[in-house]
Amino acid sequence: MRLGSREFTWGPRTFVMGIVNVTPDSFSDGGQFIDAGAAIAHGTELVAQGADVLDVGGESTRPGAAEVTEADELARVLPVIDGLIRACPGVPISIDTMKPGVAQRAIDAGAVMVNDVTGLRDPGMAALVSQTGVAACVMHMRGTPRTMQQQAEYVDVVAEVIEGLRLAVERSGVDRSRLLVDPGIGFAKTLEQNLTLLRRLGELRVLGLPVLLGTSRKAFLGTLSGVKTPAERVQASVASVAIAAAQGVVDLVRVHDVRPTREALAVADALRAN
Repeated sequence: MRLGSREFTWGPRTFVMGIVNVTPDSFSDGGQFIDAGAAIAHGTELVAQGADVLDVGGESTRPGAAEVTEADELARVLPVIDGLIRACPGVPISIDTMKPGVAQRAIDAGAVMVNDVTGLRDPGMAALVSQTGVAACVMHMRGTPRTMQQQAEYVDVVAEVIEGLRLAVERSGVDRSRLLVDPGIGFAKTLEQNLTLLRRLGELRVLGLPVLLGTSRKAFLGTLSGVKTPAERVQASVASVAIAAAQGVVDLVRVHDVRPTREALAVADALRAN
């Protein structure tokens, strides 16, 4: 898959997407990088630590999160995208948004990937991705961030997530060579459903698409580890992606803590390779 000037060959190693939240209310680092300068400095540091891609978002998608206007979201993300492209030439920038209008402006500013938690549900978003030729991540989520945890009822969560992703990919009309899929850990999923998805993550390979995994600092890891503060869930977050990488069932991991993740993945990938 080509992301901007970089070509990603899935398989030899697990790639890392660093999170740059330009929000006042994200569950882990809300407010830390709301200033554009701070967000650009943070993204630059993540690249120095080994991030292969940077994912810039201006609207929190934590459970119960309030919606943000398009104007406010654009005001948050555009200066950061512009600054990161200047500070980190050649590093692919992803825009984390549910809004086609935001995605369009971000692409115009240089973003080469759309990370859409609604799975390209909006026909306008799917059309935009098709027309512009950028890559996109199709994530599984029921409802919206405000309502999703009321819709976590499944007979077989893995089979239903796979079918939901399959339908989303087909309906999007986007060339499969530019798509990744994400099971949506923590989005309309209970603790046990998250664990089931992680245990059976390899089954997503039936879709024939690269898999992105986002577990970083999430609440289910806090429940398992007993660590209440999201920013302190580094070890649990690293363990969750390293185990998946060692099993060869994930291609790209979306994380807050890049350096420890890269170090753990070096070991996990080596174990898988041998």
